[in-house]
Amino acid sequence: MGAEQQFFASLHTSTKRDYLSRMMDDKAHCMEVARRFDRNFFDGERRYGFGGYRYDGRWLPMAETMAAHYDLKPGAKVLEAGCGKGYLLCEFPRALPGCQVHGFDISTYAIENSKPEIRDQLLVHDAKDPWPFADKEFDLVISIAVLHNLPIYDLKPAMVEMERVAKRAYLCVESYRSPAELFALQCWALTAECFFSNREWMWLFHEFGYSGDYEFIYF
Repeated sequence: MGAEQQFFASLHTSTKRDYLSRMMDDKAHCMEVARRFDRNFFDGERRYGFGGYRYDGRWLPMAETMAAHYDLKPGAKVLEAGCGKGYLLCEFPRALPGCQVHGFDISTYAIENSKPEIRDQLLVHDAKDPWPFADKEFDLVISIAVLHNLPIYDLKPAMVEMERVAKRAYLCVESYRSPAELFALQCWALTAECFFSNREWMWLFHEFGYSGDYEFIYF
């Protein structure tokens, strides 16, 4: 098993959230809309997802930290599973000139509206299906706040594929350590299928054969 990391924590905690307001805002309807992963989720109202924002470079420090931590060299290949519009991926070549980036996302809208400089390296794909890459093809495979959106029977094949194509891997999922954190997560989450404690996630990593690094984000 890999090590617990803190790559995403500062970005996650920099966002202020009103948990009770979201829970009371016709949340069942908002969940239905969010789970289409279309324009509403990425660029619509905040009640449906990200709320839309003009990219401001906030992912560059994380790309720099990860490139250094994993000792990536020029020419390294990085894959992001669930890349959205590719904001993190587009920063890797800036953090590491010569880096090759690839990504996929279930959202056609996200890929069609992704960062132009890397759009031709992205594809629409469902993480539960076999990944169209060779064994150990990538020096680093990343998945951030994505895999908890899969039901547990789809989570296993996704994690098996991640392990297969990666030399090194890092995933980040939503979790909780207390009833208060579980309540906040349940209030906020729109697309999550898995509500597991950090200890339950660790058990699943072992059961599914995932040996990479991991990070839990709490609410």
